Amino acid sequence: MEQQAAAPPEVRNLINYLRSSKSGMKTRTGVLNGKRIDYFKGKSAVKALLQPAYAKVKNAPKATTEEEAATVLRNALPYAFYLLVERGNGSPKPLQVVQMQAFKPDGYYAWFYEGSQLTTYLGGVAMVAVILGGVMFPLWPPIMRLGVWYLSIGLLGLIGLFFAIAIVRLIFYIITLVVASPGIWIFPQLFADVGFVESFIPLWEWDLPKKKKGKKKAKDGSKEKAGKGAVSDDVGSEKTVPVPRQQQATIEEVEDDE
Repeated sequence: MEQQAAAPPEVRNLINYLRSSKSGMKTRTGVLNGKRIDYFKGKSAVKALLQPAYAKVKNAPKATTEEEAATVLRNALPYAFYLLVERGNGSPKPLQVVQMQAFKPDGYYAWFYEGSQLTTYLGGVAMVAVILGGVMFPLWPPIMRLGVWYLSIGLLGLIGLFFAIAIVRLIFYIITLVVASPGIWIFPQLFADVGFVESFIPLWEWDLPKKKKGKKKAKDGSKEKAGKGAVSDDVGSEKTVPVPRQQQATIEEVEDDE
């Protein structure tokens, strides 16, 4: 679009931030003129400009309050990176561009800008290079083909070793579960969300249930109070606490944002 080409660098930096994952802005998918397109709510964009990540963006319009953020988004609207639309019923939502453009927090805005295409271009170049490399493999020098063969054999060996360890540890656990209950796990952290080295530490461990220290302390404290003749707090905790209307209104506001 001509409007986007005429946008100053400050506005372009603003748009790139909103289109990136750093903004945390929630986008949805609608249908405009038969094509799928992303859209967002104005309130979500205002919140994105008040995030600490936006303050770190260089050469971009400043926004410290909701009013300033709304002004920044209103000033960027004429460059047609996003436009005010109306939503219809259905899934995905049908969208229609509004002729009278304005910025309002409760409005919905369709994106007409995909963001920086550098990553897409680099990914495409890398994919073409991999395909050409595979097709031209017979023409590679013998030493390169031999290196690729050794590398593939090494990777297959590591994968096979991993499966072998998983099978052996399962068999060993079943045997120890029968012979020495509750059983022993070899490499208990093998499938845990830890680093590579931590996956093999410790070497073995009994299959004991994890103790919840917080509840144990709470029980000990209540027993100590009961022994001293003090009134237990557990009785008061069973009372139903009504939810304030203010919190209910907040929850409904979040659902409306959805």
